[in-house]
Amino acid sequence: MTKGRLEAFSDGVIAILITILVLELKVPHGADFAALRPLLPVFLTYVLSFVNIGIYWNNHHHMLHVTSRINGRILWANLHLLFWLSLIPFTTGWMGENHWAPLPTAVYGAVLLFSGAAYLMLAYAIVAEEGPQSRLAEALGRDRKGKLSLVLYAIAVPMAFVNQWISDAIYVGVAAMWLAPDPRIEGRLKS
Repeated sequence: MTKGRLEAFSDGVIAILITILVLELKVPHGADFAALRPLLPVFLTYVLSFVNIGIYWNNHHHMLHVTSRINGRILWANLHLLFWLSLIPFTTGWMGENHWAPLPTAVYGAVLLFSGAAYLMLAYAIVAEEGPQSRLAEALGRDRKGKLSLVLYAIAVPMAFVNQWISDAIYVGVAAMWLAPDPRIEGRLKS
């Protein structure tokens, strides 16, 4: 499989996930602002999930842009990432419909944790194929930001049973860390 096919397949899956995500938003029964109030938790969870999926799409694109070779291990690592991302619409709906209750909030965080771990596994699979002098290996370096994200998600999951607002704040904080395209990889795109 070529890099282009892998990227096109991943783009298609991510586009479907965003479509599924928006389908979870229900039309309110009423024509005033009061009708929107009960939908606020669902909408805010949707926004967070849309941003997270967008972050993965953006960084996945940049990572593949600096990649020159694809092998079977990379294909499976990519599918592993897409599996975890495919659970985001389900956990988004569950968390939003239940107004950020502890268990749905923890499960949402677990999906984010496993998505982050899968993304790192994909990056490491690419580096293993292309070598330690590859553009991706140089860009990742020690990957403190990626590892910090995993640590924060791992804290947020059990924290949902103590105070789910802390978990939600961590989820928003990690997303904010990644909003701008990863400058480590962006810099390699110019070279």
